[in-house]
Amino acid sequence: MSIGYRELAALLRQGIQRGDYPEGGTLPKQGEIAAAHSVNINTVRQAVRVLEAEGLVTPVRRRGTVVRPQAQMKRLGTERYAKSKWKSGLVAFAADREATGRAWTPGDQTNTVTKTEADPEVAEALALPAGAPVYERTRLVKEADVPTHTLTSYYRPEDVEGTSLVDPTPGPAGRGGGFAILTERGLEPDRITETIRSRMPTPDEAALLQLPAGEPVMVLHRSTVTRDGRPVEFARGIHAASRFAWTYTFQIPD
Repeated sequence: MSIGYRELAALLRQGIQRGDYPEGGTLPKQGEIAAAHSVNINTVRQAVRVLEAEGLVTPVRRRGTVVRPQAQMKRLGTERYAKSKWKSGLVAFAADREATGRAWTPGDQTNTVTKTEADPEVAEALALPAGAPVYERTRLVKEADVPTHTLTSYYRPEDVEGTSLVDPTPGPAGRGGGFAILTERGLEPDRITETIRSRMPTPDEAALLQLPAGEPVMVLHRSTVTRDGRPVEFARGIHAASRFAWTYTFQIPD
């Protein structure tokens, strides 16, 4: 009795998880899979589409069905923002890499800086009127030349003008990154609020992050204020969902 595409997808999924098909390698040709499991080619194609939607494989022209890397990078919670890290020169994305046991270089981050008008969300976060001038600093972060996420930060001009936060040179904005620079300006970050949700990517986001069909993104909004509540940064991040495991360790409140 022949199996259906869901059962075939389950068998192939198990093979990927066991390591029968290594990351970066390919599944057997569809004709070979059909013969091995006594199914027709259409059943194989449907099964492959299931695995593609799950983010396990990506069909690549002239190569076949490529098995995607499954090892996720830790995206730390509160620990990535520890003052001891950025005051000693370690920026947040690098803290994630080190916690995962992966190397990083300044070239892993590109920067684009522009002066623009605050949209309503940015204006509210920075306690400014809508349309007020702000600096927009957009980063594209890669690992092994594969994009992992984007992060766009917004700042009040008087807080960052004349600093490396408005310098588009690739890499973090100096030792400790933006938080260290704000501290030097007398605006030490003290409290962060993060909001995270998931959705499907826009076509531009899918192209920028090189996402396969069906992969969602994790959307991050981050608001940073000083001890006295003054907002110093608002950031929006778009993360490839399959590239990160979001990890939080915290003391349980009374």
